[in-house]
Parts: sequence; structure tokens; C-alpha cells
Amino acid sequence: MNGHHFLKRLFCAVLVGALLFPGQALAAGYLPMEEAEAAMAAITNEIIEEEVSMAAAITPGVDLPVKSAVLMDQGTGAVLYAENEDVKLPPASITKIMSLLLIMEAIDSGKIALTDKVTCSDTASGYGGSQIWLKPGEEMTVDDLLKAAAISSANDATVCLAEYVAGSEAAFVQLMNDKARELGMTNTTFQGATGLDSDGHLTTAKDIAIMSRALLEHPLILNYSTVWMETLRGGETQLVNTNRLVRFYQGATGLKTGTTSGAGSCLSATATRDGLGLIAVVMGADTSDHRFAAARSLLDWGFANFMKAALTPPENILPVPVTGGVETQVEVTCLPPEGILIEKGKKEAITQDVILPESVAAPVEEGQELGTIAVCVDGERVAEYPILAASGVERMSFGKALGILGRTLIAMG
Repeated sequence: MNGHHFLKRLFCAVLVGALLFPGQALAAGYLPMEEAEAAMAAITNEIIEEEVSMAAAITPGVDLPVKSAVLMDQGTGAVLYAENEDVKLPPASITKIMSLLLIMEAIDSGKIALTDKVTCSDTASGYGGSQIWLKPGEEMTVDDLLKAAAISSANDATVCLAEYVAGSEAAFVQLMNDKARELGMTNTTFQGATGLDSDGHLTTAKDIAIMSRALLEHPLILNYSTVWMETLRGGETQLVNTNRLVRFYQGATGLKTGTTSGAGSCLSATATRDGLGLIAVVMGADTSDHRFAAARSLLDWGFANFMKAALTPPENILPVPVTGGVETQVEVTCLPPEGILIEKGKKEAITQDVILPESVAAPVEEGQELGTIAVCVDGERVAEYPILAASGVERMSFGKALGILGRTLIAMG
């Protein structure tokens, strides 16, 4: 079956489901849009051309068609653009970024494994909204549940994983809020693992960017967030990513859509080009098209105006004198970062200042930090990295001094 025919069939199936089971499609105020978005991605070139044109016409800070927005550098967490970034709003399924983060941590720690089989509970199967129609007692691997949660935003799959990690959704939500505090997400309170509208379930564009950055620190998530189409149940269940930028934006790496009647259309869109990773968060768009155009506009603006500049340590950094050691000086080495975030056109304005002490007392450990190199752009410090001892130097003792003296006398003949 080719992609076009598959998408037509999937769209029809979702449409029929919404007509036959409207109570499930609209559970908890949930619009049927998120499932429909995945299905309706019978996305034509005309739709994408219109999105590109709409994005080009948007000026960040002037007419971004959303309630709040943030553009963040993935590498440093620096906020490059912000609009109402601390206003608390319902996030819809962008909530699942935190759920996915906790699941990634559970996998990394060995608490759970991708091959583990998870049994669907009555609670998870009856969740409604976006779902893969799990039945009570049905088994599915963590890997497949992750596909469903990350690609098609399946609520039942997300709750299955939450229960498997923490025992219950309520206990998992407590972990979500604990993690939010740990990350400094001061304006966030989670009430559920999926993002269905609920009183007090609120976050901000800035906090979403923070947890998006944390999730991207787990490379495994890219195995799911970058997938456009996938299947489950031996090909019987088709998944299409709710984030069409994954297919239609150069360098897209994810990350998560969200749509409810209370939240409107939301998106955390991530992309990487030439070593520069950007996170664009938009909340409260009135249409899905507006959220994609707004996020595309922010990403375009970021890639047009910023870059990652590679750093080469200054040449001929002198050894550092050592007092009270068996050697009188120690050679040094540097560990520059992969690159620094700068505005385009500022590469020639980068300077690096070597900051070292006049001397260091023995003993000196190999790899010991002796000083720093301050990186400045137009005279303003933007980064620094360490200067390290290339080898160790032992402290001089009476015995070592006699040994050195003896070797010196022998050498003199």
C-alpha cells in the first residue's frame, strides 16, 4: 500500500470513529484534532507551500499568531526570543514531553527495558482522546508503547507506561512535578500524564522549552520523535506523526504537538542545522496551521540570525610554574566546547583571554583545573572553558630532594 492510499484509509477510519464514537473522541474536552492531524496528513505540497508563505510573512514580536512563544538554544538553554513566556496556559499533549522524559530516565537507569511487556489496565484502556485502542489485558512492549505515545500522542499508551514506571498515574504525576521543580520549571503544575484539560494543569512556553531541552539530552528519544510513519500490531495499526514538521522541515528532530479545546493548538518544535539546535515552543494558536507556521517562523528566524562557532584554543599557552614540586613547571592542555552560540556576522569579534595563576603549589594532579579561557564577543564574556594540567607533579620531599641531587651529581661526572 503506498503512502497516499494509506493516509486516505487512515483519515476515513478516524472520521468514521469520530462519528460512531463521539463520546470517546471528545472525552475530557479533547478535540478529535490530534488523531485527525495524524490522519489528515494527506498533506499536499500546496499545504506546505502555504505554511512556508505564512511563516515568511510572520514577524516574531509583531504578529506571531499564538498566546505565548519561546525560542531556546538547545545547547546552552539561552532564550533567543520570548513572548509571554511565563504566562501559565494549558499545554495539552505537550505534557507528554515530561512523561517521555521520565520514561527515558527509567530506561537509562535500567528500571525498565524497551523489550519489557506491559499489560494494559482498565484505566489506561478507557482514557479516550488520541489513542491506539488498547484493550484491558492487552500486552505491548515498552518500545511499541513509546512509538504510540511519541509519534501519534496516544493517551492509552502513555498511561500504560506511566503505570509501569510508577505503579499508578497519580504516583507518576508526582514524579512529573518533582522533576519539574528539579529542572527549575517554576510555573508548572501537572495534573495528569497525558495533557487532557484539567483544572490547574498549567505550564508556560519557557518551562516547556526547558523540559524539551532535558528530553533531548536522551538521544534515544530521536528514534521516536523523528519518525514520520510507523506500524504496530504486525502492521494492523498505522501511526503517523502528529508533527508534520518532522517530514517537511529541514533538520527537524521532533518534538511534540498538543491540541485540546482548552489549550488550542500547541507545539514544541525542535531542529538542528550545522551544529545549532533550536527549540521553538508556541502555545494557544487558534488553528493547527497557525501553530506550525508560527513554529516554522521562529526556527527560520533562529537559523537565519544565530550560529555555532567552533573554538580553537589560543596557541603557545605557557607552562605554569610549580612551587614545592619535583618539577619546576607543568604543561597545560585545554578542553574547548564544541562551539559557542553567536549572532551571525560576529565570528571575527570573538576573543579568548587566558587566565592563569602566577604559580601553583605542588602536588598537582593530572587533569587538575589550573585556570580558564574566557571567551568574549565584542568584549562581553559569553563562555569559558578550563585549562588543565597535562601531567602530575609530586610534592618535593627530603628523600626526593636527595635522589634528585644524587642523579644530578652522577650526570655531572
